[in-house]
Amino acid sequence: MQVGDIVVRKSYDKDITFRIIDIKESDSGSIYVLKGINLRIIADSLGEDLERVDKDTCSDYEQIFNRKVNTSIKKILLNRTAIDLRNLNRSVAVKEKKDLSFGRPGKILHVDGDAEYLDVCLKVYKQLNLDAVGKVIKESDQPKEIVEMVKLVKPDIVVITGHDGVVKDIKDFMDLNNYRNSKYFIEAVTELRNYEPGYDNLVIFAGACQSHYEAILDAGANFASSPSRVLIHCLDPVFICESIAYTNIEKVVSIKDALQNTISGAKGIGGLQTRGKYREGFPKSQYT
Repeated sequence: MQVGDIVVRKSYDKDITFRIIDIKESDSGSIYVLKGINLRIIADSLGEDLERVDKDTCSDYEQIFNRKVNTSIKKILLNRTAIDLRNLNRSVAVKEKKDLSFGRPGKILHVDGDAEYLDVCLKVYKQLNLDAVGKVIKESDQPKEIVEMVKLVKPDIVVITGHDGVVKDIKDFMDLNNYRNSKYFIEAVTELRNYEPGYDNLVIFAGACQSHYEAILDAGANFASSPSRVLIHCLDPVFICESIAYTNIEKVVSIKDALQNTISGAKGIGGLQTRGKYREGFPKSQYT
């Protein structure tokens, strides 16, 4: 097997599809480093446990995820259409006011430790008509670069994510030393909160698969992963951002409603009450 091959692990009932991203030699033979195609997971395996699959093949597990993703996107867009239709059914005076109004959803900066996951996210941001800027920054470098990126982009919402994970056979889930990259997410959030303390001025989502949820929230994030230390889907941050970006600034985002559109749900994502970032304007310019 070679770097770039698409594989599944036989010992895990072929539940997750991976790409081989590195091969390391050890006393017990070749160790294959794997990256999840859809889930933010890095793993390693001996060659004897791997089975090569076609690049277009998805496990039953991932087919369920893909259906959930498509359902979430359709649900979000249909909900916006339903709101527009309700506005059309109002009185003529209200309708005329609405026709002269315009709105701007919150701007998003998405910093990711993985270029492929970021590319997938940016495509869905575009599908959902969201203004998003993406930047690939290695997890360990995120605390050093995040504030300058925010000064440059001037976002309303910041996503800080990449890869993470817990040590095998972990017993103390509150010990930060048992996590691959949680400390970097925490440091990045801390840097941002030192720059902008207001939770409603700058909304922060931080974390990845199995991240130290409690410590990330304590550092100042509005939303974080992963309350039950589960794997999260690469698009979970996107769906959280959509809820915030399109909720009127006069309203507080319903955490439960926001989680309904995510793939991992309350086991993978949680957060604090946060005001929306959608701003209505009036009147609409006749030149645009």
